[in-house]
Amino acid sequence: MNRHHTINYLEIPTADIGRSKAFFNTVFGWRFEDYGPQYSCFIDVGITGGIYQAEVSFTLEKGCPLIVLYSHALEETLAAVIAAGGTISTEIFSFPGGRRFHFIEPAGNEYAVWSE
Repeated sequence: MNRHHTINYLEIPTADIGRSKAFFNTVFGWRFEDYGPQYSCFIDVGITGGIYQAEVSFTLEKGCPLIVLYSHALEETLAAVIAAGGTISTEIFSFPGGRRFHFIEPAGNEYAVWSE
């Protein structure tokens, strides 16, 4: 059931849908359903949404929102990000309530991963 005034759907630009899909499938186990060559929905990742072909990327440096993922094993996830071709943009650091790192996925978008 959709809740009134809540974030319901997330659309993420990517310069390379194929690379983004492969990266998120390899590192996080995401599955996708394609709707043509320029749009793909991610399935069962905590929020409904999709990625779409665009000639832009998003980073904190550009003032874009940060999408933060959760991991039970932060160091293992960091290693998987690197092994799948991601770049660590901010090494693991502590904050009240946990630790996190930031990474750039192969299509150039910045994300973060946190853990307790």
